Amino acid sequence: MNKTIATKFLLTLLCTLPFMAAAQQDPRPLTIEDLMALDSVSDPQISPDGNWVAYVVRSRDMEEDESNSQIWMIPAGGGTPIAMTAVDSSASEPRWSPDNSFLSFKASKGEDAKTQVWSLNRLGGEAVQLTKVNQGINSHAWSPDGSRLLLVISDPRPADLTEDTDDDDRPMPHVIDRMQFKQDNIGYLDRRRRHIYVYTPGDEEAIQLTHGDYDDSDPVWSPDGQSIAFVSDRSEDPDLHYGTDIFIVQIDDHSLTQVTSNPGRDDSPTFSPDGSSIAYITATGPDVGGSALTPTRYLAITEIGADQRRFLTPNLDRNIANPEFSTEDGNIYFRLQDSGVDHFAMIRPTGGDVVRLMADDVSVRDFAMSGGRTVLAMSRPDRPSEIYTIEDQQVQRLTHVSDAALDGVARAEVEKLRFDSADGTPVEAFLVKPLNYSADSSYPTILWLHGGPASQFTFGYNEIAQLYAANGYAVIMPNPRGSTGYGAEFAHGTVAAWGVNDYADVMAAIDHGIDIGIVDGERIGVGGWSYGGILTNYVITQTQRFKAAMSGASLGLVTANYGHDQYQLM
Repeated sequence: MNKTIATKFLLTLLCTLPFMAAAQQDPRPLTIEDLMALDSVSDPQISPDGNWVAYVVRSRDMEEDESNSQIWMIPAGGGTPIAMTAVDSSASEPRWSPDNSFLSFKASKGEDAKTQVWSLNRLGGEAVQLTKVNQGINSHAWSPDGSRLLLVISDPRPADLTEDTDDDDRPMPHVIDRMQFKQDNIGYLDRRRRHIYVYTPGDEEAIQLTHGDYDDSDPVWSPDGQSIAFVSDRSEDPDLHYGTDIFIVQIDDHSLTQVTSNPGRDDSPTFSPDGSSIAYITATGPDVGGSALTPTRYLAITEIGADQRRFLTPNLDRNIANPEFSTEDGNIYFRLQDSGVDHFAMIRPTGGDVVRLMADDVSVRDFAMSGGRTVLAMSRPDRPSEIYTIEDQQVQRLTHVSDAALDGVARAEVEKLRFDSADGTPVEAFLVKPLNYSADSSYPTILWLHGGPASQFTFGYNEIAQLYAANGYAVIMPNPRGSTGYGAEFAHGTVAAWGVNDYADVMAAIDHGIDIGIVDGERIGVGGWSYGGILTNYVITQTQRFKAAMSGASLGLVTANYGHDQYQLM
């Protein structure tokens, strides 16, 4: 090859390479295999010195048909993540010791092993088992001085009290003697309850602090480590009462003090830095049917011993979750549901304006504060949850857990729609556009309905909708009446009226999609899961507009479900 020919060949190659690279890098549609390869991220925890963030990564093993969770650690300033536990131990709930030396976690190691607390030196080495509870533990937390562990433990089964394991798996009869006889993800309930214990590493046994035919939850240490606040329903029959109160139990003498006594639910306590007050979430009246019909809930505060509820958010008609006092500035931080967005927000302990700390359309699933830093577990419309740092309302991504599974995979565009229902009520829905969307075309569309109904679609990554969009469908995900994030009156729009207002709202979503030109009205389907399946069943009995329907984990005849589900007061 002479010099002239070689030069022409090289120039041709250089001109062609960008087009070849572009062709090779064109994103491909999402597949089910991609979704199964996606790992999920949760429970971020910052070390006391603020330098490290521990978190949980859950992955699927399709061959074994199971999932496993693993704890990782990453520098808070960014860097290479480090696996702290093996993938086969199903480790979860990472917690830093207050002296910054150890990372504890829950894990069940070995065949038929119970879940125990393990501790790992941050510098490396093998994990050490701290607890040896026959029936295993539910959760744990370090005392402020690091000398003790708070444990939540369920009462043992008879098999847990014997060394003979030969008949441990033998089926036993279900004894039903409670009104609340069943619960999702648990199954049939018995009289075994969850109680609070304190354990000193090295001791033979943990010390039980709370007793009785009650479940105790949401425990938090007081700043001085002398007491624990927790949530419990200690009414005459908790199965016939949906209220809860906040209590404090003293470590030394196990004495109990009731902190709140409101008719509705009080939960999610958090101590002020000086330990004199507790902020919590409160309802203004009794529930009329459990979480699906919860009345308006507010952020409140009370001085310990006063039982004088003071509302911090009296004019905020939105759901609040996970309040936490900051030891840095003394303010209270929390998650806030509002109009399809899960905000990260803040308010002063004296009340005042609620400050939304992010302007982006995101879904904040969790947060943690320590060592002068704050991190968020946050999802975006085009990306599942990852860990981010936030400072001065600016976020920086730390983890890249979903990158491998989504590398080269196209993401559908998501847009929020606003329209009026038949009676003029404003409603919102999320539109997930099909890949290669063109404004000049209309598309086969799936009306996808959420469960609850006390929940909402958000700007977070929706795997199912992304999969539908990858296969050429437009997806409309409405937040009809019954949804949260739009105020109490809107959420109560389905009380004793399933399939009425919400049916009108979801049909208005489809009609709006037709009006703006994206929905092909002759090619529409509908589906959902749980209450989304129930609403699907209502929809297809009211209209024949839909060509196909999918109803998952639902019911078709409401009266046939009476006495068979977990909502005994509905």
